[in-house]
Amino acid sequence: MKTIVFFLEEPSAREMLAGILPRILPDDMPIRYVVFQGKQDLEKNLKAKLQGWMLPDSIFVVMRDQDSGDCRAIKTKLVGLCREAGKDGVLVRVVCRELESFYLGDLAAVEKGLGLKGLKKKQLGKKFRNPDALGNPAVELFRLTSNTYDKVSGSRAIAPYLNLKSNCSKSFNVLLSGINNLIEP
Repeated sequence: MKTIVFFLEEPSAREMLAGILPRILPDDMPIRYVVFQGKQDLEKNLKAKLQGWMLPDSIFVVMRDQDSGDCRAIKTKLVGLCREAGKDGVLVRVVCRELESFYLGDLAAVEKGLGLKGLKKKQLGKKFRNPDALGNPAVELFRLTSNTYDKVSGSRAIAPYLNLKSNCSKSFNVLLSGINNLIEP
């Protein structure tokens, strides 16, 4: 049995994945998370962590926020680090712009997860039809939820409600597609 291993920039990404992976992975597929202390820590230590990974039959996913960086340059750098570590076939996904884009792409999930009212209808507004284009999704989500959103506990609360088939975040959909392709026999 293969183990899927996620190398993540921050704890909130682990909480989001923990809320969606049980719905897309086989029940018996082991999952491991390696959580770094930010993007610089991820980039500095990714190669060594991959080289030192000893569990056989592991498949790898690296996930990092784009923030204000160039998406292609970030992905190229991460793929290069994986190759330097001797690991080909690693799924590298850059979240456009921040993890919160995933949540802004499904305001019904935010409403349910945080126990708020009236957010779902805002999805039809121009601003939330393409949340990946927002400059600072985290600030937008704090504002939209009147500061009730917290990165880690908010991710834990919202993720189980994320619609895996209908999310306005293209970045979220690309992540799911990549994971599905990675685990197919």
